[in-house]
Amino acid sequence: MRISVLVFSFTFLLACNQPAKHNYNTSKALLSWNNTPVKEQIFSFVKKVTDPSSVDYVPVENRVAVFDNDGTLWNEKPLYIPLEFEINNIQTKLAGDTSLLSNELYKGLAEGNLAIMKDYNTFNLITQLFALHNGQNEDKYKESVYHFLSHNLHPKFERPFKEMVYQPMVELVHHLQQHDFEVYIVTGGEISFVRTISKEIYNIPVENVIGSSVKLNYISDEQGVRIIRTGTIQSANDKHVKPCNIELHIGKKPIFAAGNSDGDYEMMEYTLAGDEPSMAILVHHDDAEREYSYMHGTEKAVTDANSKGWHVISMKKDFRQIFPD
Repeated sequence: MRISVLVFSFTFLLACNQPAKHNYNTSKALLSWNNTPVKEQIFSFVKKVTDPSSVDYVPVENRVAVFDNDGTLWNEKPLYIPLEFEINNIQTKLAGDTSLLSNELYKGLAEGNLAIMKDYNTFNLITQLFALHNGQNEDKYKESVYHFLSHNLHPKFERPFKEMVYQPMVELVHHLQQHDFEVYIVTGGEISFVRTISKEIYNIPVENVIGSSVKLNYISDEQGVRIIRTGTIQSANDKHVKPCNIELHIGKKPIFAAGNSDGDYEMMEYTLAGDEPSMAILVHHDDAEREYSYMHGTEKAVTDANSKGWHVISMKKDFRQIFPD
């Protein structure tokens, strides 16, 4: 009897000391993706960095993933959704203040002359658009953004703007989260704008959104305590600024990045720098029938993707469906 007990105890101790087997089940993951090589490459990457027995294992605290928003997580054509909001804001303000027509940019956008934006670089454009919210209560700004995204419809697909998300990419966010990745949005869009819907449509909390921003003022007077927006740009979060803001706000280099344009070039380049396991994907818009087909603003990223080691996602070939049902 004693020998049997000793044998059982020894066997039990051996079993306890064996590394836990890593169960990586993909049967219910990325269902809106076609079974193409890039899908398997994503699975392979996530598996190796989350398997404790893998030489490429990455501890949970270092599993940081960053996603661009416009054109990566949701639609950006025929106009950026934040720009749709600003044009709507101009048209609304004109009803009570026609003096805005003295500004050539405001006048052109209000009249549908989108070509006028070519006369401005990105920084000057967003400076003028953000200036329209100077002095606005931050809470009121966010309320107006959420109302716009919930009730205004995309001109082609006739569904609320907040529903214009790419289902395969949302599934990818959730898949990473299920494997203990901390997922961030790193966008050129205005930070408060994206925060109004990030949790609802992506399951990404507001504190995990990094974006362009204006300086804010704290006010405490007889009217109460509040945060007021200014028209002064604090950060234009695009191109080389994205890695700097990742360091500023996260303090860790990502091991996974997703973008779609030249504005994400440095973020993806930064993610793959170094020797640790990492992966970057570039969403390529090549499906004119189900969405849009275009290269403008993505030429350098698409051209250099192969030499940089970035995986190009073809919306036409890799996505089984594009928008949620």
